[in-house]
Amino acid sequence: MAKATGNDAGKAVRAHATREAILAVAERLFAEQGVLAVSNRQIGEAAGQGNNTAVGYHFGTKADLVRAIARKHSAAIEEARQRLVGETGESADLRAWLGCLVHPVAEHLAALGSPTWYARFAEQVMADPSLRPIIIDESQSSPAMVRIVDGLRRRLPDLPAEVVAERSDMTRILVLHMMAERERALADRTPTPRATWQEAATGLIDALVGLWQAPVTTHPNERSE
Repeated sequence: MAKATGNDAGKAVRAHATREAILAVAERLFAEQGVLAVSNRQIGEAAGQGNNTAVGYHFGTKADLVRAIARKHSAAIEEARQRLVGETGESADLRAWLGCLVHPVAEHLAALGSPTWYARFAEQVMADPSLRPIIIDESQSSPAMVRIVDGLRRRLPDLPAEVVAERSDMTRILVLHMMAERERALADRTPTPRATWQEAATGLIDALVGLWQAPVTTHPNERSE
């Protein structure tokens, strides 16, 4: 096998730097303008790439690029979720399990500094029917998320399965949009209800506890005769 040369190592470093630049620019443009509104050419130019095929060369399709951006963030969020799930153990506290869901996202966004684009990027991707499975697959199939969903179900055993599914959807939408709204406000330097991401997570968890503990109204057509 041929030995790697200094030139090969230099090429690898440059390729890595190019990929990272493309990822960062694509995330920002997708967050600000929407995925469909941004072309590979625009991304390449904004990333300082003279070659119009640079994005396709490094990432393939637009879906592949979206998936790469999602995975860049999901690894750190999953690590934090695994830690919190381990600390929660077999807790019967509904709030603790919802905290496992919300706090890792807030912590990740806080760690990125300001401005950030990930929450708005995810919001834009979820609005695209052809791309939304990427975000769902990256988050819902993670080992930590599977344990969180199971923990929520065990905390509220009397909730019908269809209500659990419905409130799971509500929770995902609420977390996604509230994070994106705060991120947008911070980027625009407009006032936010909470001073920090940690405080924002606390307020969101308060609301989610109420959502999951809300009464279930049976529709007249569903009542047994």
